Amino acid sequence: HSKMGQTPLPPARRVDTPSAQRALEGDNGEVDYTWVANYSLKFQGCHNIPRWNEYANDEDDVRVSNTALVRFRLCPSNDCSTDSAYGCKSGYGDYVVSMDTYLNAYFESVQQDQEYNCEYAMNYECNCADGGDDNYSEEMCQYDCYMNKGMEYCVENNPYAEEGAEEEEKQDIREMAECQQFEAQNNNNNNNNNGGEQVEYFMGPHCSDDGSAIRMGLFTDDECTIFADSNNGATTYASLTYGASMPYATTTLVGTECMSCKEPQDVDQNNNNDQQDADEVKEGCEQLYEASAKCEAGLSGSIQYPDNSGCNFMQGIKIIRKNGNVYSVGSSKNKTATVFIGLFGAGFVLLAGYSYYLKTKLERAKINLSE
Repeated sequence: HSKMGQTPLPPARRVDTPSAQRALEGDNGEVDYTWVANYSLKFQGCHNIPRWNEYANDEDDVRVSNTALVRFRLCPSNDCSTDSAYGCKSGYGDYVVSMDTYLNAYFESVQQDQEYNCEYAMNYECNCADGGDDNYSEEMCQYDCYMNKGMEYCVENNPYAEEGAEEEEKQDIREMAECQQFEAQNNNNNNNNNGGEQVEYFMGPHCSDDGSAIRMGLFTDDECTIFADSNNGATTYASLTYGASMPYATTTLVGTECMSCKEPQDVDQNNNNDQQDADEVKEGCEQLYEASAKCEAGLSGSIQYPDNSGCNFMQGIKIIRKNGNVYSVGSSKNKTATVFIGLFGAGFVLLAGYSYYLKTKLERAKINLSE
């Protein structure tokens, strides 16, 4: 786990000035998130920002590490398009949050939806009640139902597997949200040999080069900044795991679908007990909203107190989509500054040329006098 705090942006806090105070819920001073239940989450892209590592004490520590940020949009659920890169073009709010915060909240929301889907399919679609046959297996029926529906995530074990056979252990995707030390699965000391020196590897998420995806990589530092090889660590991973492919090395950890922030209506008690809240907003969406920098200019007229405190920050790290690709830019170009820089450069060239002309003329004059 990284020693540095992974959240570069301060969480939302209550402001006591009347003009900036968020809508409150009753007299308990809590922020009102109920409106978020009618919106859906839409991933917009990610962006890396270099920063000085104040925790670097050893000579091998990384001095400059990357802070990965995710930009997402809250679109009205009835107007959010999965096919559109923007999700929606009106009535939305834009937000920026650290990547690990986004991943943790996203995975929690995905798990909540999956648990509901599994429960609903088992109760209303699979029809796996006892068939009265001694050879009938309700477990096999449920397994077949889930697999036919493409709901492999509902399956805990394979009832068709031979007794005593060792099943492949499922990796908890939530463990991929943070940079963690990687333990090699082989015993050939590849993880510890590098010219006789012990080598440690770390595995964690990173922003793809074009900013359109969040993928897994293998790194040589505990900030997950320096890749283990030119293939984002995938080659080294294969050498340490008997040729296995690194999960999510070429695919993305997060989808671009419109994910509703509203709790499933028939949610059961296995869904983190979030249904005990007074609101209908998923816990993951609440966490993202609290921790994010906000630009809610598009929500004016839709919510009582839109927060635009993060708009200037977002202008500095614009994430632009073109033809399905995401392009991150550090800041927008200043046309006036560009003109002055151009004029200064041209003037410098002309001045240098004139100086060379004068120098040549003086040298020729000296030659004529000596003759």
